[in-house]
Amino acid sequence: MNGWLLLAFAIVFEVCGTSSMKLSQGFTRTLPSVAVFACYFLSLTSLTYALKHVQISVAYAIWSGVGTALITVIGALLFREPIVAMKAFSLALIIAGAIGLNFAGGSH
Repeated sequence: MNGWLLLAFAIVFEVCGTSSMKLSQGFTRTLPSVAVFACYFLSLTSLTYALKHVQISVAYAIWSGVGTALITVIGALLFREPIVAMKAFSLALIIAGAIGLNFAGGSH
């Protein structure tokens, strides 16, 4: 399977796992609590297989950066967390760093 597709799966599962953490209310709700572990297992498994095709510095930067950006959007839309200018600027820097690592990465 394509390394970039596996990385995308890893990001989706990581975001679902992190969202489930919030929904689990400190592991007091069963279904979201189980989802945390299942999603993180699938995320880390996908990330591990993606590393066969994508450099670790690039894959991890993209996994964590895109995951952070998506969680920020989900937090704002679903959990009514504020997005202030400094938060938006900081996210832009994270994304720019991940893109920079990808362009500077060379071949695997």
